[in-house]
Amino acid sequence: MDLPVPSAGMRPESPPAGPAAAAPPTGGVLEVAGAFARLGCVSFGGPVAHLGYLRAELVERRRWLDDAHYADLVALCQFLPGPASSQLVFALGRHRAGLAGAMVASLCFTLPSAILMIAFAYGVASMGDVSGAGWLHGLKLAAVAVVAQAVWGMSKTLCPDRARASIAIAAAAVLLTTTGALAQLGVIVAGGALGWWRYRGEIASPSAAAPPVPARAHVGAAAALAVFFALLLVLPAVAATSDHRLVAEVDAFYRSGSLVFGGGHVVLPLLRAEVVPPGWLTDAQFLAGYGAAQAVPGPLFTFAAYLGAAMDPGATGVPAWVNGALCLVAIFLPAWLLIGGALPFWHRLRGKAWAQAALAGANAAVVGVLLAALYDPVIVSGVHDHADVAAALVAFGALVQWKVPPWLVVAAMAAVGQWVLA
Repeated sequence: MDLPVPSAGMRPESPPAGPAAAAPPTGGVLEVAGAFARLGCVSFGGPVAHLGYLRAELVERRRWLDDAHYADLVALCQFLPGPASSQLVFALGRHRAGLAGAMVASLCFTLPSAILMIAFAYGVASMGDVSGAGWLHGLKLAAVAVVAQAVWGMSKTLCPDRARASIAIAAAAVLLTTTGALAQLGVIVAGGALGWWRYRGEIASPSAAAPPVPARAHVGAAAALAVFFALLLVLPAVAATSDHRLVAEVDAFYRSGSLVFGGGHVVLPLLRAEVVPPGWLTDAQFLAGYGAAQAVPGPLFTFAAYLGAAMDPGATGVPAWVNGALCLVAIFLPAWLLIGGALPFWHRLRGKAWAQAALAGANAAVVGVLLAALYDPVIVSGVHDHADVAAALVAFGALVQWKVPPWLVVAAMAAVGQWVLA
């Protein structure tokens, strides 16, 4: 990958600033649908691996945006509550084809795993416990290669000098010794502060004079944020005074999606507290669905579709699949409202020279976040012996040197896990 060329007004070693504001949509909804439908079918490995799949497809292969812009969006999604990879999908779809593109991208990325989880709730999937399946082990090794490729490529672009490489290494070291979502937010904030201090005098002006975000976009963003907070405050009150189970379910799943930081796995204790104590599901049903969620592609939040579909349909008066779809929308809605409300203001902010300096450091910290996640949970959960290391290295070489499509690497590693490593 070519390194970015310094723009006018910047010294040769200054950080790549990226676009000054939101570029107008340049693609069609059908193009977005095709890209994200495929990603939704092959994106195994959890939220961290999703960042690798998205980068490989949209930054390297399709070139919808560059690494700096991609890392900016990753940093924003890490700050917001909710599933970061799903919010990133929304942002990337909007970048390519506007609001319609954002909704289509979110639908196509989420639908494959949602359908599988609802099917599991109906009992169509009869595979039992798949935690020890060879093909699942192969998918975990594919995730190792995909995340390693993302770290490799982004480090070359976003950490080209000693200062930013040091920020990335320090961020990874902190996260490998400190647990919790606040630590992740903290290293990105610290990276931004260090970037501003180091590069504040090296960016004379924004690197590109992109058109300003229309005023109606700011109005729409403010409305999205207002709806987010209104629902967060109103739904609990409505649920407390209503006897209808559907209202209580929407409130439970909306609050769970609104108040979680740190990715999909963090939402599990929140969801269990909402659905098991009231008797909506048993612990055995809950854990069975969680096990199935590990074996499907796409976002872990589609676990909500299983939970909704597995509940007693007689309690809600709607078919099980409708209840699953309702719970799915309720848990994703806060994430969509937040990212949709934040994006126009984020694009305006990132066009400032001082903000570009801060983003240079924050983007380097994002590389550190991915580097730490490459070890834990990706390598820790996927690599167990020398044969696993060898398989992951071959997959990494296939992606980086031989330019094999990620979906083909995923399929091949699933076969290797099932027939060679088992």
